[in-house]
Amino acid sequence: MCGIVGAIAERNVVEILLEGLRRLEYRGYDSAGVALLDGEGNLHRERQVGKVKALSDAIEAKPIKGSTGIAHTRWATHGGVNQANAHPHFSTERIAVVHNGIIENYESLRADLQTKGYTFTSDTDTETIAHTVHEALKSGKDLLAAVQSSVKQFHGAYGTVIMDKEDSDRVIVARSGSPLVIGLGIGENFIASDQMALLPVTRRFIFLEEGDVAEITRTSVTIYDDNGDQVERDVFDSELEHDAGDKGGYRHYMLKEIHEQPTVVRNTLQDRLGENELVEGIFGAGSEEILKNIKHVQIIACGTSYHSGMTARYWLEQYANVSCNVEIASEFRYRKSVVHPNSLLVTISQSGETADTLAALRLAKENGYTSSLTICNVPGSSLVRESDMAFMTLAGAEIGVASTKAFTTQLTGFLMLTLALGKYNGMSVEDKKAIIDGLHSLPSKLEETLTLTAGIEALAEEFADKHHSLFLGRGDQYPIAMEGALKLKEISYIHAEAYASGELKHGPLALIDDEMPVIVVAPNNELLEKLKSNVEEVRARGGIMYVFADKDAHFASDDTMRVINVPHCEEPIAPIIYTLPLQLLSYYVAVIKGTDVDQPRNLAKSVTVE
Repeated sequence: MCGIVGAIAERNVVEILLEGLRRLEYRGYDSAGVALLDGEGNLHRERQVGKVKALSDAIEAKPIKGSTGIAHTRWATHGGVNQANAHPHFSTERIAVVHNGIIENYESLRADLQTKGYTFTSDTDTETIAHTVHEALKSGKDLLAAVQSSVKQFHGAYGTVIMDKEDSDRVIVARSGSPLVIGLGIGENFIASDQMALLPVTRRFIFLEEGDVAEITRTSVTIYDDNGDQVERDVFDSELEHDAGDKGGYRHYMLKEIHEQPTVVRNTLQDRLGENELVEGIFGAGSEEILKNIKHVQIIACGTSYHSGMTARYWLEQYANVSCNVEIASEFRYRKSVVHPNSLLVTISQSGETADTLAALRLAKENGYTSSLTICNVPGSSLVRESDMAFMTLAGAEIGVASTKAFTTQLTGFLMLTLALGKYNGMSVEDKKAIIDGLHSLPSKLEETLTLTAGIEALAEEFADKHHSLFLGRGDQYPIAMEGALKLKEISYIHAEAYASGELKHGPLALIDDEMPVIVVAPNNELLEKLKSNVEEVRARGGIMYVFADKDAHFASDDTMRVINVPHCEEPIAPIIYTLPLQLLSYYVAVIKGTDVDQPRNLAKSVTVE
């Protein structure tokens, strides 16, 4: 969601800050701002509603500069989208603050600060941070001590960076629940909410842990834990690659990322899948000893990752003979649950920083799970660091807000987990062979599926005037229908719902008319005949069908049904294959509708607040 960039150096850092914000634009935001300390001790600020370009244009028109600075892209939570609510926030023109997260007790803090004479110029919870730190400085504390005492008053989540006009040789950062990373340079250091922002200036990073407060100067980084004790944190060398301006010739990042799926799935499988077996240890050191005792899997995720987990449940129970529950993270963390014996907790997240999923992992650790595994796309993220085991999906940077390649690589990881658990729980020889053969063929099958692009683009024209749609699937294709509906909602703003096909008679048939497109995923499996009966129920009521079907499923286009033939594939990989046509359909419908495909309204890439 919101993005933070900070720098302390000898050189002018304004362009470093702006470029960092550009590299975080994919996260979603509605305003942007920057604050800078110049060599004469002056504090400058520029804030603009809208895109980073508006901020950049304003600075170009009225230049500001400084060697210490902080910058921010805001996704509105408290207060409307206007310049007054944009970050950075000041206290008495001395303290400047940027902040990700939510200060839950900001109202009581605000009331107390107002009694002490502080005037608020915004509706945000963030401004209370600036004034609280300023008030602490009045007691004679230096900036570090003022921040350390202030954060003890905050309830909620925060990743925050604080500058003091009267102490310009350092910045203080604090992290609780919202990620922050420190980038190490030579004679200069940097701060960001995502290492992606700093790749042009450094490849060496320190990830702050929960409760950390850090003092950063040009030449040093000193970190203190939540007890105030000085601690050392590991330094990581990043191998991420990302050019924020490179769409590779594609019109949108989303389309580029759809077409990258054969490559990233191939990368995810490489060195992990042998000819007839998984390579040992692909889930981490000692994982074999852990997995051989697992009899139940609890999956926790949000959004698209939740659909990945829903699909995995079918695989784990059908092939690996392991019971599985799947739950939305924001629900799991607020209810009492029963932990099954020998139970593995699996979290899924593209970013590794999803607030509800991370909180659920921390809660689960207290509840007696045998072990925890995360399936994630970002090395060094909080979920990766805090889980016992990790499977990296190797999808590369995913810039489009609507997840595509992260989803299919998650599913690929889950099929490998199914193999790993099935090894110890009586997986049949036939099922093992079907999964391994399917995984070996998966990249080429995805490439073959992408040849359907032109036909799907033409099909999308029929959605130009539609406002509602229905997606249907059975078995392990039901979560794929759910994901298809989510994609269409996210980027085209067409209302879409997904149902298990067998539920049609229990309500959804009431919606069917010739204005309601019905999209069906129909692989050639044991549920095909049941699905065909559901299709006929829709046709009998005047519905218009769009069927993505195996060529051997014997669907034929006519006046009431448009059929796109999907390449035949091994049954276990069918959910992954059928995902691509639905992604392409959503993409081309969104293009026709004229929406902002890569940055759809009201949404953020990484949801780092509850």
